[in-house]
Amino acid sequence: MTTFVIFAVLIGFIFLGIPVAVAMGLTAVLTFLVMGQADILTMVAQRMYASTTSFTLLAIPFFILAGNLMNTGGITERIFRFARSLVGRVWGGLGQVNIIASLIFSGMSGAAVADAAGLGIIEMKAMKDNGYDWKFSAAITAASSTIGPVIPPSIPFVIYGHLTGVSVGRLFLAGVIPGGLMAIALMIAVYFISKYRNYPREQHSNLKEIFVSGKEAALPLGTPVIIIGGILSGQFTPTEASVVACLYALFLGLVVYRTIHFKDLPAIFWETLTHTVRIMFIIAAAGFFAWLLILHRIPAQVIASLTSISTNYVVVMLMIILILLIFGCFLEGIAVLLITIPIFQKVIIHFSIDPVQFGVVMTLASMIGLLTPPVGMCLYAVSSITGVSIGELSKEMWPYLLGIFLVLLAVAFVPSISLWLPNLVMGE
Repeated sequence: MTTFVIFAVLIGFIFLGIPVAVAMGLTAVLTFLVMGQADILTMVAQRMYASTTSFTLLAIPFFILAGNLMNTGGITERIFRFARSLVGRVWGGLGQVNIIASLIFSGMSGAAVADAAGLGIIEMKAMKDNGYDWKFSAAITAASSTIGPVIPPSIPFVIYGHLTGVSVGRLFLAGVIPGGLMAIALMIAVYFISKYRNYPREQHSNLKEIFVSGKEAALPLGTPVIIIGGILSGQFTPTEASVVACLYALFLGLVVYRTIHFKDLPAIFWETLTHTVRIMFIIAAAGFFAWLLILHRIPAQVIASLTSISTNYVVVMLMIILILLIFGCFLEGIAVLLITIPIFQKVIIHFSIDPVQFGVVMTLASMIGLLTPPVGMCLYAVSSITGVSIGELSKEMWPYLLGIFLVLLAVAFVPSISLWLPNLVMGE
């Protein structure tokens, strides 16, 4: 009963339009007051501060900064031209280019909204200029941007690793194959939709065009190699890798391409700061909320409830996925992770679910939430750019949601999809 009341109050606050971070904090404060534990509130500042002091979390502002530097420095345009030369001739040409470009860019930023708002502007303009309607262009841009937090580097993986103690390096590797499967699923959907609607195809690119565009994009394409290679070789940690990514993006923009000027940096830093503060405030409030859950043994109650329904792994996993998808309809992806990880961490231990595999499952489920109303952040990002209503986008989105959902089920019930690569590279 306590569990139901706590989450009912939390969801009620959110429906009233209160920001998620404030809603979590208020829920915790009111619960302690009602239960006569007001003296515990003296720990609020300490618990919130402790939630944000992990060295691992330093990766978040730096990966956000790296994405902003690449969007400003003309790097995204070079990636788009290279992707266009590779797959533009396939049915749905620029739709396929959209996905491949997002797949490449995801190895640099780790943030879905950065992809949708940065690279997405270039992609959607090109698609509109070549005869694609806004709804299709906006939907595939929003869907493809969700590859970013699954392919390493990934901000959700950094947060999951911080909260659970799981190796961020293993999580990064675990996301490679599922991220590739997401791209394939989206490309298949685009192929059939484009063929049915008779969307245009690009002219066949010759080897010279591929070589020239590849040469222009070669240095940006080195970013994921530097990040993952450095982590796996032991040269730096994931947090240090985020700093290296920033320095590399800054070097490309200032020195190599000269598309960034020193006068541009204050605006880039300010945008990074505001985005980081929003995320860190949610993390701080979630730390206090998670403490409430642990003190009142909410995870144990959830485990008891799930096992009373079924002890079958498949049934339990499906119920967890359903809960994550429902939360994703009303909360931003990072908020879903922060609220549910303290609960489900105990559940996966009880049912012997690998925490690395589960990290990928949670991230994929939260990506679906970015594409579903009423709080789909990627939907709002592309809607604000194109003017397409959220309702129209939601109708256009269902084939891509189905593709990502099938990948989610595959990862949930075939552990080797996410675990094979980290076990191969880093050992079991």
